[in-house]
Amino acid sequence: MPRLPVHTTETAPAATTETLQHYAEMFGKVLNIYGEMAHVPIVLDVYHSIQQNITRSGTFDADVKEAIALAVGAVDDCAYCQSAHTGGATQAGWSTDQTIAIRAGETTGSTKIDALLAVAREIAGNIGVVEETTWEAAREAGWSDQELGELFVHVILNLYTNYFNHYVGTELDIPKASGL
Repeated sequence: MPRLPVHTTETAPAATTETLQHYAEMFGKVLNIYGEMAHVPIVLDVYHSIQQNITRSGTFDADVKEAIALAVGAVDDCAYCQSAHTGGATQAGWSTDQTIAIRAGETTGSTKIDALLAVAREIAGNIGVVEETTWEAAREAGWSDQELGELFVHVILNLYTNYFNHYVGTELDIPKASGL
């Protein structure tokens, strides 16, 4: 049972109505995570602000962003985010088998993506600490220092949603990902 109510666009606090409407239009409904975030305006606002900044200034394609989200969601054992991003990842071109492999920490078939995901997993699993060998492997695979720096904000966004879902007990209102 969720600890916070799941608001609709009609019941949400006025400060979150516009942002909640944005996500409802994007996904065709108010997803539980956004309806719960809407209960506390600053929580939804912080999430939305990070998303807007990634959209405005980020350089990663959708497939890379979804792979990062799957890897971080698996490290954090967040079934909600793994399920949501499995759907997003298949829309971005990953196969179901590849999404399962990413969540399991197995190869994607791309040395470059695998190297980036290794860094993401270490950020998420080691309180931000990334081994020098992991960092250098990502650079050798073709990731620039700027891209490795950008990776941090993607990991943080996913940690934010993973932790929020654990914290408030978000119930799954989307199809459960294969293999969970």
